[in-house]
Amino acid sequence: EACLAAKKAAGKTYDEIAAALGYTNCYTCQILLGQAQLKDTAKPKLKAVLPTLSDEILDAMSVCPVRGFDGEILKEPNVYRTYEAITHYGLAIKNLVNEKFGDGIMSAIDFYLTVGETTGVKGEKRVVITLNGKFLPFIEQHAADNTA
Repeated sequence: EACLAAKKAAGKTYDEIAAALGYTNCYTCQILLGQAQLKDTAKPKLKAVLPTLSDEILDAMSVCPVRGFDGEILKEPNVYRTYEAITHYGLAIKNLVNEKFGDGIMSAIDFYLTVGETTGVKGEKRVVITLNGKFLPFIEQHAADNTA
């Protein structure tokens, strides 16, 4: 809450803060929501762009966060529609990933997410969500390779 209040007080957008930090807009938002760790090298940059943040809050933001998921968020229309789109297109996404890369998954750890905008052919504003994750192939589990 203090981070969002500091953002509001500074009159900055997530994109502006992200540019100052050198991060993606979504990662920046995650930091301000307490879902990603603020690295020590970014503290002075964040303090410069959001000067009302105290050193105590900045220090708290530098601790490994407890990343979580509150099921209630799925009731929020923006989140629900994004979830619905992923669910609706999920099998097609899975098949395309497997066709292009083989048997595996997209990492959500070695991962970038950005939210942008574009203009449609009829002049309407459109949302662009880019998911950019490292491909992680499933392995063949040879007994001889198991070091446990």
